[in-house]
Amino acid sequence: MKINLLSSFAAGMLIATTICGSVYLSGKSDPANVTVKPSVTTSTKKVQPTEAEMKAQLQAEGYVVQTKAENDKQVQDAKTSVQAKAAPAAADTTKPVTRVVVNVTDGMTSIDIGRALVAANIVKNAFDFSKDIEAKKLENKLKPGVFVVDSKMTYDQVVATIFK
Repeated sequence: MKINLLSSFAAGMLIATTICGSVYLSGKSDPANVTVKPSVTTSTKKVQPTEAEMKAQLQAEGYVVQTKAENDKQVQDAKTSVQAKAAPAAADTTKPVTRVVVNVTDGMTSIDIGRALVAANIVKNAFDFSKDIEAKKLENKLKPGVFVVDSKMTYDQVVATIFK
């Protein structure tokens, strides 16, 4: 390329850029060509549904709707019904309490303990007692000693007393 050709090209680019820039910067906006966006003001308000509408909507979705007073009354009724059922059970406490002293010696197994508890009517079956002890992995926790259990204790309390 010759230097004249390159100079002419650069001069043409400079002139074209100058013209475009001056038109862009000095051009006034023609109102006919300008699009006007209408100004729309939107406002959102949080509308709270009424109590009746909320209840209806919740009940339609399967919820039970109660006031605090209704709930308190239902809880009180349940408590009185439980107390009424518990009153006859309290009359059964006249049963004599069987207290058993279990003497665990070296070499005894859970089946031996079960037999002693069956004889005292604490558990129903010695074999089931032994299998339960094995299931709970307590067969190695049997230590020699003297243990006192009674018929008022729950099954888990009896097991916790003997197998420490």
